[in-house]
Amino acid sequence: MAELLYFTGTMDCGKSTLALQMDHNHKARGRLGRIFTSHDRAGESVLSSRLGLSADAVEVRAEFDFWDYVVNELTQGGRIDYAVCDEAQFYSPLQIEQLARLVDELQIDVFCFGILTDFRATLFPGSARLVELADRMELLQVEALCWCGERATHNARTIGGEMVTEGEQLVVGDMVTRDLEPAYEVLCRRHHRRRLTQARARATLSPEVLPFGGAAS
Repeated sequence: MAELLYFTGTMDCGKSTLALQMDHNHKARGRLGRIFTSHDRAGESVLSSRLGLSADAVEVRAEFDFWDYVVNELTQGGRIDYAVCDEAQFYSPLQIEQLARLVDELQIDVFCFGILTDFRATLFPGSARLVELADRMELLQVEALCWCGERATHNARTIGGEMVTEGEQLVVGDMVTRDLEPAYEVLCRRHHRRRLTQARARATLSPEVLPFGGAAS
C-alpha cells in the first residue's frame, strides 16, 4: 500500500539531504519518481541541501496542481512510482490534499519534507494539513542545536541579529545573518520565548555564562 509520509524538524536538521537520499535509494531499486520543491534557497526548480548536494526538481507554485501534473505524465506514457516533495510547508492545503489523492487513488508513494512552524511558532498551513492527513509523521533524528547547546525546537527570524515576531510568513533566506536583511536561526523553546538570539546573547551576557556549547540561563 502506498503511503503519505511527512518527515519534519527544525531548519538545519537535514531535511533536504534526506529528501535527496530518499530519491537516490528508490532510484537504486529501479523505481521512477519525481522531485518537487518550492522556494528552495538555491533558486527555482532545484532541491538543494546545505551539504552542497542538489537535484533538478519541479517548482511548486501557488497554481500548481499535483493531480493534473501526474495524470498528464501518466497519460503521456510516463511512469511515476513515488514523489519526493521538499519544502512542503510552503504548499497550500489544497495541494496537500492532491498529494493524498495520488496515494489513495493511484498508489503513488509520497514523501514530504518540511518544517512545522514559522518564526512565530505558528503552523504553516501546508504542514497543518499534512499533520491531519499523513499516514505517518516522523521527526528527523539529526538534532539541530540552539546556540546554548540544547536541542533546537523553534525557528527564529532575525534582522541584524535581533529576533522579530512580525512580518510575512514567507521570506526565503538562509542561516547566515546579514545586517538589516532577514536571516534565520534555530533556538530552543526557552531562548525563543526570551528572544535571545546568539548575537544578542554575545552582546549582553558575560563570557563565563556563554560557553556556546554549554548552558546559559
